[in-house]
Formats: sequence, structure tokens, C-alpha cells
Amino acid sequence: MDSDRRRRPTLDTVAAAVGVSRATVSNAYNRPDQLSSTLRERILETARSLGYAGPDPVARSLATRSSAAVGFMLPQGLSGAFSDPALSIVLDGLASTVDGHDHSLVLMPGDATGGPRPSIVARAQADVMVAYSLPDSAPAFDAVAARGLPLVVIDQPALPGSARVEVQDYTGTCAAAAHLLALGHLRFGILTFALHPDGVSGPVSHERRSDVPFRVSRDRLGGYLDTLEKGGVKPDNVPVWEARGSDRELGRLGARWLLTRTPRPSALLCASDQLAFGALQAARDLTLTVPGDISVVGFDDVPEAAYSDPPLTTVRQPLADKGRRAGELALKLLAGGRPPRPTRLDVSLVERASTAPRT
Repeated sequence: MDSDRRRRPTLDTVAAAVGVSRATVSNAYNRPDQLSSTLRERILETARSLGYAGPDPVARSLATRSSAAVGFMLPQGLSGAFSDPALSIVLDGLASTVDGHDHSLVLMPGDATGGPRPSIVARAQADVMVAYSLPDSAPAFDAVAARGLPLVVIDQPALPGSARVEVQDYTGTCAAAAHLLALGHLRFGILTFALHPDGVSGPVSHERRSDVPFRVSRDRLGGYLDTLEKGGVKPDNVPVWEARGSDRELGRLGARWLLTRTPRPSALLCASDQLAFGALQAARDLTLTVPGDISVVGFDDVPEAAYSDPPLTTVRQPLADKGRRAGELALKLLAGGRPPRPTRLDVSLVERASTAPRT
């Protein structure tokens, strides 16, 4: 094997065969605009005939101290991330933007801290980090800062020196709650996703509603409760169930608890479409009709929302555009640009058949 490795063609082997310098061969791969098309094709054809596959990307990154990769920091494990359609759409928008500029994407799953372990971030082959909806104090951010890497934040948190893309979460849930109040509903239940990164699911105490480290959870829950209070519904009278993730089975479990309270809510406000889909199933489990017995609203407007049974009233956010904007910001920072002012995208309420006037 050692003799095979010694005979393996190198950049110098190709240069000698073509009769050009080592730098010229390197330009054929890395800076093709520096060569004529005829010379570049002759170099590449010679390399193929010699069995030379191109420069070693690991060696190149060591030499340039640049990996040309974008790190994507997730708040949960990969299985949970890929079961969330909203996250998948954002990731697709980001990847499509990065792919077009010869950059790879490195996924870093999160754990109980609400983000990747600092040790993973410290050794990741990436030149810019994109954080997706991490808690305010995630230890992963310390590792990003220690490496001096540029940072793009999607949704949360708001960190000094970072670029950020977010949507109007508070405005969106205010609109959803106002819609149900206008339909005459007075008894509500709320399904929220994680308020704290401790993996807890269950009824939410008043103490747990305070000092929430997730900005998105804080704004969506706050928009619901503030609007209901303005409409004459006391927040203390609104039961809240926390799911540890945006998962329909957790939404089903939480909605069953909410719908067996006395008095039973006539409307459920959900922090995501996935939780709302679980609520629709819970209503069927309890032989309740939607929207006859219970109205349900979600947040995201994933594709399934238009085809659920019944179609889901929800707050639409531009998921793909959010990913694309984050990708554009990452490329700008890679090119040496400075973080711009935060990008805030509009949301809108989409009214469908899952909500109706209170009977």
C-alpha cells in the first residue's frame, strides 16, 4: 500500500506531463478564469489520463485555512429536525443558495443544551456558522466566538455582531388570536413548543411562562396571551401545554389534555402547524368536530396545511425565503462583508376551514 501511495499522481506529476508550472495546474481547478479554455482542457485531460482526481480538499483547507463550508447549527437531533417540515423548507432554501456558489453545508445536531455541543463547533470544518432557532444562552455560541467565525442567526437569538433573519412572530400570533376573538370565542387553550431547553412537556405553570430563553416561543405565546387579554380573556384562565418539540404526536397529547379541561376550550391556538395537526387528531380521538366543536389555528403554513382535514387556518411565514436570505447573508460574510441590520420578514393570516364562529 505504501508503494501505491508513492506512485499516486500529484499536481507536480500533471505539471511535468503537460509542461507547465504547478501553479498553472492548480489554476485549472481553482481559478479557471486565469487560463485559456484550450490549455485548461489539455490539463484536465492529462490529469484524467494519469488518474489524478484533483487537489485534496483537506490539504487545500489546511493550506488556505479555509474550508468553503457553511455550518448549520440545529436546536435538536437530526431525526427531529428532518421530521419538521418548516425546518426542512428553510434548510432547502439555505442549501439551494449555498450550492450555487461551490460551498458545502455542514449539519451540526443539537442536544439537551438547545444547540450543538461546543466541542463539535470547535472542530467543525466551516468558515461561517448559521444558527437555527437556538436558545439565548446556548453554549455553542461561545465556541463560535472563540473561533472568531462570522454568524448568521435564523429566528433567534438576537446576538451583537451577528447577521439575523427573522419573521414577525408576535404580530402573527396577535392576528390569529384576534381572528378567533372576532368569531366570538371566549374559552381558549394554547399549544406551545419548547419554552425552555430542558426537554419537558406538560402543562405550563405561570413561573415557567416567565424568563423564557427562546425568543420565538416567547413572542408567539406572548402574542396569543396579550391579544386575548386585550379582548377580555384573562391569561390566568387560559391553559397552556408545552411540547418539547414541534411534533404532531406531542401536539395530539397536549390537545387531549386541553380538550378535557372543564370548561372545555372552544378554540386552540398552536405555535406551529405540526402541533395543530396533532390537535386535529386529538379532536377526532374525542369525537369532537372541527370547526363545529373546536376551532384550531396553527403557525407556518407548511404545504400540508392547505390539504389537512379540515384545511388549517394558520399564520403564513415565508419559510423558503427565510432560508435563502440566510444563505445570502452567509455568502456575504464569507466574502468579508459586515453584518447588516436584521432582516424581518412579513407574515399573514390564512383563513381556512378549521376555524368558524363559536356555536
